[in-house]
Amino acid sequence: MAGYAGITAGYLILGDRPCLVETGTSTSAPVVRDALTSLGVGPDDLASVVVTHIHLDHAGGVGDIAGYYPSAEIVVHEKGARHLADPSRLMASARMVWGDQLDSLFGSLAPTDAARIRTLGDTGSVDLGGGRVLAGHYSPGHAKHHVGLLDSATGDLYVGDAAGVYLPETGDLRPATPPPDFDLETALRSVALFGDLRPQRLLFSHYGPVADVAATLERSAEELRVWVDLTKQAHAAGMDLDHAVAMVRDKTRERYAALAFEDAETAERFELLSGAPSNVAGIMHWLDLAKPESI
Repeated sequence: MAGYAGITAGYLILGDRPCLVETGTSTSAPVVRDALTSLGVGPDDLASVVVTHIHLDHAGGVGDIAGYYPSAEIVVHEKGARHLADPSRLMASARMVWGDQLDSLFGSLAPTDAARIRTLGDTGSVDLGGGRVLAGHYSPGHAKHHVGLLDSATGDLYVGDAAGVYLPETGDLRPATPPPDFDLETALRSVALFGDLRPQRLLFSHYGPVADVAATLERSAEELRVWVDLTKQAHAAGMDLDHAVAMVRDKTRERYAALAFEDAETAERFELLSGAPSNVAGIMHWLDLAKPESI
């Protein structure tokens, strides 16, 4: 993504019905295809492609991957399905946010034939064959079209962005609270739900597997509260977005080893994945919408 390696993950579940979880961006689609080929998955072998949500760093490659693998069904939460079939509104919204950066960051989401899209509701499952399923668990807060996915055979839980952004080099975990859907209580309930599912590992889309489930989810909830508390202070003080971002960035800097890492690229990737401007903007938007007594 954006010319960086190791910034977002797709996961291949091998079995009777091979399944790809997350496609990454459109610009990453050829990389994903070549990786699947190297693992012995041909054009007619992939049974399903599942995305945790439709943000372009997770699902931007869906249309391309669907073209490479014509036998695969495309699985997404029901609130995101129409945007995969007709991405025009999603792409226009993304263009407003990212401007000219959109092309280099994400590329363009190609449409997927609506007949190939299958939706998940608050629950639902994907057949992996041999009695094995990928169970969907609705987990909004980060986005209203977000699902976590639990593998019945391994206990692996694909957490998308609902548990935040994980950086394997440093072990940092940072929230992902972009506009327009962020809601603190909903986000915390999603994290609690993940704990109740008792997974063996958390598989972050950004990125990689983490085995220390309880401590990681506790940290995820803590990070959400820290960023919200600081942004509330800025909001109450009447700061505009730029000043709020500067304040929150300064007060959270020491929480993350990546920002003091000797490798500048690591810090750049971390900021691209979970940038203070996006996080603070999402929280500010929520604060503007929330009733005073609820915050």
